[in-house]
Amino acid sequence: MRKRIATWGQRTFTGLHARLYTLTGGRIGGRIGGAPVLLLYTTGRRTGRRRVTPLCYRRDGRSLVLVASNGGAAAHPAWMRNLLALPDVEVRVRRRLLPVRAEPAPPEERARLWPLMVETYPGYQGYQEHTEREIPVVVLRPRPANPTASSASPNTTPADDAGLIQ
Repeated sequence: MRKRIATWGQRTFTGLHARLYTLTGGRIGGRIGGAPVLLLYTTGRRTGRRRVTPLCYRRDGRSLVLVASNGGAAAHPAWMRNLLALPDVEVRVRRRLLPVRAEPAPPEERARLWPLMVETYPGYQGYQEHTEREIPVVVLRPRPANPTASSASPNTTPADDAGLIQ
């Protein structure tokens, strides 16, 4: 019963956070603990439903970086399992909705990015200390808005040209 109440509370808060972020272009809900926040849109791997999750992020060159901490829980967050199954996702950074491809950082890249993410949000270090799993770092790389169209098409704009990295 407690778990159901906690899950309901988390979903309610996440939904409210996402709505306020979207309505205000990130003026409300655009930072957590000083770290910038984006909205990650995934597709449920089992349900096919569109899901939204507010997450802290950091820019790294032309990419955006996330941490799949799940608050230090033993299992990956649902959004991580969804993007492993369907890596072409979208993010909202302020008012821009951008197409990206998500991929777990390989070990060498994770080793470089982890300290930067802890610098962005120090709570990640505590989460890592409270779980046996290695918390994944996820890299979101720009992709064309329409993957079947060439990037030279006047009707599509690569995400990086659309302002993913400003």
